[in-house]
Amino acid sequence: MPLPMSDWTYTVSVRSLCEFTAKRGDLDRRFTPSATALEGQAGQMAVYARRSPGYETELPLEGQWGSLRVRGRADGFEADVNRLEEIKTIRGPVERIPENRQALHWAQLETYGALIAAERGLAELELALVYVDADTQNETVLRQKATAATLQASFEARCRAFEAWAQQEAAHRSARDQGLAALPFPLGELRPGQRLLAEAVYRVAANGRCLLAQAPTGIGKTLGTLYPLLRAMPGRQLDKIGYMTCKGTGRITALEALHALREHTPGRALRVMTLVAKEQACEHPTLACHGDACPLASSFYDKLPAARAEAVAAGWLDAAAQRRIALQHGLCPYYLGQELLRWADVVVGDVHHAFDPHGQLYGLAQSQGWQLALLVDEAHNLIDRTRDMYSTALSLTRVREVLAEAPVALRAPLRRLAAELADLAASQSADFEPLKEIPDDLADALQRVNAALAEHVQNHPLDVGPMLQFYFEVLALQRLLDRFDTHSLCDLQRRAAPADAATAAPATLSLLPGDAAADPGRDVVLSVRNIVPGHFLKERFEALASVTLFSATLGPPDYPRQLLGLPEDTAWIDVPAPFPPEHLSVRVAHRLSTRYDHREASLDALVDLLATQFEEHPGNYLAFFSSFDYLDKAAARLARRHPQLPQWSQSRAMGDGARRAFLDRFVPDGRGIGFAVLGGAFAEGVDLPGTRLIGAFIATLGLPPVSPLQDMIRERLDSLFGADHGYADLVPGLQKVVQAAGRVLRSADDRGWVWLLDRRYARPDVRALLPAWWEVQ
Repeated sequence: MPLPMSDWTYTVSVRSLCEFTAKRGDLDRRFTPSATALEGQAGQMAVYARRSPGYETELPLEGQWGSLRVRGRADGFEADVNRLEEIKTIRGPVERIPENRQALHWAQLETYGALIAAERGLAELELALVYVDADTQNETVLRQKATAATLQASFEARCRAFEAWAQQEAAHRSARDQGLAALPFPLGELRPGQRLLAEAVYRVAANGRCLLAQAPTGIGKTLGTLYPLLRAMPGRQLDKIGYMTCKGTGRITALEALHALREHTPGRALRVMTLVAKEQACEHPTLACHGDACPLASSFYDKLPAARAEAVAAGWLDAAAQRRIALQHGLCPYYLGQELLRWADVVVGDVHHAFDPHGQLYGLAQSQGWQLALLVDEAHNLIDRTRDMYSTALSLTRVREVLAEAPVALRAPLRRLAAELADLAASQSADFEPLKEIPDDLADALQRVNAALAEHVQNHPLDVGPMLQFYFEVLALQRLLDRFDTHSLCDLQRRAAPADAATAAPATLSLLPGDAAADPGRDVVLSVRNIVPGHFLKERFEALASVTLFSATLGPPDYPRQLLGLPEDTAWIDVPAPFPPEHLSVRVAHRLSTRYDHREASLDALVDLLATQFEEHPGNYLAFFSSFDYLDKAAARLARRHPQLPQWSQSRAMGDGARRAFLDRFVPDGRGIGFAVLGGAFAEGVDLPGTRLIGAFIATLGLPPVSPLQDMIRERLDSLFGADHGYADLVPGLQKVVQAAGRVLRSADDRGWVWLLDRRYARPDVRALLPAWWEVQ
């Protein structure tokens, strides 16, 4: 029910007010090259440096209209000429800024103008929209004079247009907070380990800190983290909770838990939505996001109010609900989801929405000033996932492919980039070579390609083809090179070209010099590889209201804390296992070595051990190996020496159907051994309770293969954090081992066996990284 007019207040940012009230007509998300946040800051500083000494910057402004409180920060005010400025850093000509985006900029500036005129008693003032070129830092200034009365009238009109929605949102927030403050646990009583976890999550949320929670399978981690954070939401005045997952299966579990929690919230006053990737939500991927090209972008903002109202009334906004509502109103499901993100209480999605350089959830939280708390599931994967987000590569083959389709204006800079890559490869003394920095000629060629592509996409805004995609790739490379430091590595690698590229080299490449370019069967790849994502993530963790990272395998705590850039006061909890130690028999094969040089000689003994365990304790087992090659050899040897023993194997590039068929072999009270790769699809996120799985064999320590790249990673991490930590190999390797072993016990009633098939598991440094509750024999 709406609150009475006298009983509600609502605070809204200037940006949110204008985005809600000023956007009209078509969706226009045609790509126009934009400035980064750092470039935006540089643009602002360049403008500030040119202004008079009395120029005021970052002015906090606030105004009241009825029950609405409007606040924000204006970029600059020059009192001696009575001018208020809004500064936007852009790329390309001002004329190419979409009309609706420029209208939004003016609406923000006019709103700031009304606020400062009221605050300082100004009768009129000059408004200046300042566009700063990110490359040249030249200014284009659009000016207009406005009276205080005109600005106030526009301000009041915007507030009136927003008032009904604001009152609705105030009522929702009040009902949500009252319901969550008294939210019962949906399953009655928390389990012992689950309670410890929940208490830790609640404490850090209440105190605005971060938490690393190592919690074993079987305690109910999803409810054990969501429930306390929801309970903390009212007191901490959180605007949103993000439940972020590293794998798709985690989102299903989270939505199931949230559905149960929402059912126990009075009036179901909790809006839950799923963040859907654009490639999954887009109905017309070959069309530009503009009303002239896509029917679902036409009149988007005119149709949005009705769809938005229906969506928030529904409250449960998984991917299917978003698509249904969007198409019913003739809207793009993806961009409707982006709008609904503003009004959701809990969002569930992949970690890239929070940690990627272009992550929508984090970016919007910063621009809107939200109090956002995050839960990160299966967080042992976050280091590798975020490393990928801040890494990229460019190959000569890729440049060749683009060159074959490039318009005339792009061919010269692309040829030069290909030539510089080829020349650099030709000068290499080995197939793999680290680079301390990019040679000047290559850096210049890359910048010229970026500039040429930027001009091309500006001149062809409806083109969503290969030139736009390649522009994204080289722009990402350029931006990582601009921030290159000890947190990342750079290397050049020669390799055989992909078969299709080698057989279809375009004739245009005959103009390229250098051996690598002349031979279409050879390729060269320039890579920037991030190894310490904390350099990029540190400020994110500091800006968020609270973050809890949880997994069965997070330790040692310094490993994620240092590599992810978590705050120094990040809390740590290691939740005891719910299983009695005697339920899991953990044994080391003290006479076996699975080192690469010893594998062939130890295969007979290894498969005989598998067969002996199976004969003594028949049932279903998983056997994990470090590679498909090793797996295939072990499976073949077992079949030859023990042909009566049922077995089945994971294969390369298994599809969904093949993966389901593999798991379907694990029937209750079944008999056989499934062979799988450690760290692959069946080593985590697989639930085979009871007698569907009674044991696991792990024929590896999970260490990465020896290579020049791995040597580089080890040397860099050792130099940053010390040589005795094992951050490059032993720690991540044994996390995979413990994850795989965690498939065996899925409930307190389960019993099973884990065989560690290498004598190195007896070493003290290895044993120290295994779960403390394991009684290793």
